[in-house]
Amino acid sequence: MNIEEIREYCISKPAVTEGLPFNDTALVFKVAGKMFALLDLSEDSRGISLKCDPELAIELREQHSEVTPAWHFNKQHWNGVDLQGSISNSQLKEWIDHSYTIVVGSLPKSKRETLR
Repeated sequence: MNIEEIREYCISKPAVTEGLPFNDTALVFKVAGKMFALLDLSEDSRGISLKCDPELAIELREQHSEVTPAWHFNKQHWNGVDLQGSISNSQLKEWIDHSYTIVVGSLPKSKRETLR
C-alpha cells in the first residue's frame, strides 16, 4: 500500500480524525481523541506505527523483520512497520484494524456506543 492508500484506509474507519503533528512529517490517526496510528511521511523512513496487544507485538516482531518496536511510543504496546519491506496489503490492513480495535476497546462504553 502506498501512503495515500494507507491514509484512506485509516480514515475510512468510524469516527477517525487525522492530524499533522511533528512539523508536518507524520499523520496521526485518532478515534475519540486516542491515537491508533502514526504514519511517517518523511522521505527517508516510510513507516507506520500501530498500537498493539503486548503479546502480539512481540510475536509480530519475531515473525517479521519489517516490524520493530516503535521508537517514539511505549515499545511494549506499539510496533513500527517498515513500509518498504515485503508486508502484504492484507497483512497491513489487518494490523491497522487490530490497532483501531485495541483503542476503541479501551474507550469508555458511552464513547464506544457513539461510534456506531
